[in-house]
Amino acid sequence: MEIIKLNATRREESGKSASSRLRRAGQIPAIAYGRELAPLSVAVSPKALLQVLGSDHGKNSVVELAIENGETLTVMVRDYDYHPISRELVHADFIQVKLDQPVDVHIPFRTVGKPKGVVTGGVLQQIFRTIPVRCLPEKIPSFIEIDVTELDMGESYKASGLKLPEGVKALLADDQTIAVVNAPEKAGAEEEAKPAAGAPAAAAAAPAGGAAAPAKGGAAPAGDKKDKK
Repeated sequence: MEIIKLNATRREESGKSASSRLRRAGQIPAIAYGRELAPLSVAVSPKALLQVLGSDHGKNSVVELAIENGETLTVMVRDYDYHPISRELVHADFIQVKLDQPVDVHIPFRTVGKPKGVVTGGVLQQIFRTIPVRCLPEKIPSFIEIDVTELDMGESYKASGLKLPEGVKALLADDQTIAVVNAPEKAGAEEEAKPAAGAPAAAAAAPAGGAAAPAKGGAAPAGDKKDKK
């Protein structure tokens, strides 16, 4: 994976007024933190951040955050917020990562091909939209894909059948179903029984073992919570 460079400046002021001035100047408030990094208030270009989010790896991109005094941090996007009306980026969180230490991320998952069982009237159910994996930051795949052409009615694809790049480990049980072809009536009943179809919510990147975000109203600089609204 190519590491994306993103320029940043330190933020000395906090609060709604300071954030408004930043946005008028074409910047947004952000914060970077990690196990070995105390919360650091910075400002970044929302346009540049959108380019990161729109890249092949999206939120799973590895970013070199270049601060104006020559300091650099290797980070990933932990979270970001949009304005509820304008839909413009208004705030971002970055988490520090180490290139030689694994991270836990969710990778977009998709199927290709038309299953045999669908040709004969079945319904393909994709249980997961993302697959949780653990790997080194530079080995993060942009997506995970399986060919379901040979799946017949009642057959399923298990996590053990995933073909992942070297060094990438799926954080699912081997017997976990990730896609299945069901009869129409069974598929409908299962959809009603479990509204989320068993798909996990998209998770933010984090060092393996977890790294806590700054507590709301705690370690984060005062005013950041309001700034994000």
